[in-house]
Amino acid sequence: MPCGPVFYAMESSTDTADYILQAPVFYPVLPYITTIFGSLAPGRMVLLQGTVLMEAARFQVDFQTGCSLSPRADIAIHFNPRFRPQPHVICNALSDGRWMEETKFPNLPLKRGDSFQLLFLFEQEDMKVSVNGLHFLQYRFNVPLDRINTLGVSGDFFVKTIAFLASNPFDASRTGYPLAPPLHLNSPNLAVPLTRQLPQALEPGGVVAVRGLVRQDPKEFHLHLKTDPSHAVFSVSVYFGDQTVLWKSCVDQRQDSWEELVTCFPFHPQRYFELLFHCEKDHLKLALNGAPLGQRYLPLPPAEPITELAVEGDATIYSVLC
Repeated sequence: MPCGPVFYAMESSTDTADYILQAPVFYPVLPYITTIFGSLAPGRMVLLQGTVLMEAARFQVDFQTGCSLSPRADIAIHFNPRFRPQPHVICNALSDGRWMEETKFPNLPLKRGDSFQLLFLFEQEDMKVSVNGLHFLQYRFNVPLDRINTLGVSGDFFVKTIAFLASNPFDASRTGYPLAPPLHLNSPNLAVPLTRQLPQALEPGGVVAVRGLVRQDPKEFHLHLKTDPSHAVFSVSVYFGDQTVLWKSCVDQRQDSWEELVTCFPFHPQRYFELLFHCEKDHLKLALNGAPLGQRYLPLPPAEPITELAVEGDATIYSVLC
């Protein structure tokens, strides 16, 4: 069987803007407000990790159409957990300085002092929210997603991380929430060079996702999928000198065949990235920041399952999903 990769035609992005996804924010000082790069879009996710203060009365997460203070910017989605008399959430919208009719969601599964992970998943007309991995609410909003371009966070909680994530573009059958593991800053378990054993061999339907940040003044970095510590059968290599992204698929260790993966170089210093490998029956699909990069043939015999991920080079890793 030949070692060289076989390209399958597939529509893919060629504009650098399609690959832009902003870096996570660690330990922001509240109140905190930031621009949402490129505005919201269907499938976009916002992740908050933090802790409710022991004396908390309430906190809020606002998805806004701008950041004006006078006049006050409209708030398309006001997500407002309250802890008196019992934990609950109020969702509302602010338009032309006036609050609309609020919606109350009782039984918030949080109390004072709790650590939490909130995941906001945006569809065309609805926002879904999970709390610590479990669905909590679905809220319909009336402002087009592409107008929602600002995030505001304030109140009685300590925020560890705010992250902007993309869902798997190849998972058309998704009915629940995409997996969004916590992001970690300077975790020794994610130090590069990194080797991570997969919980189980990569099989059709399986996903490996790597989230991280390109370092300052980078030269190159590499991601490998391996059948054993000495044998990388799939590799993605990013070179900043000549701005190329190369892909290698090789079962025979004696051969070395590379192919350029993108024509528009999508990586930049100090910029966040999510690189996703999605395994199908006989090919591997790749996506960067939610934008498909293409798909490659999987010339793997069943006796050589992919069991290991390795990362090396000029990148800081925040999370690995296997």
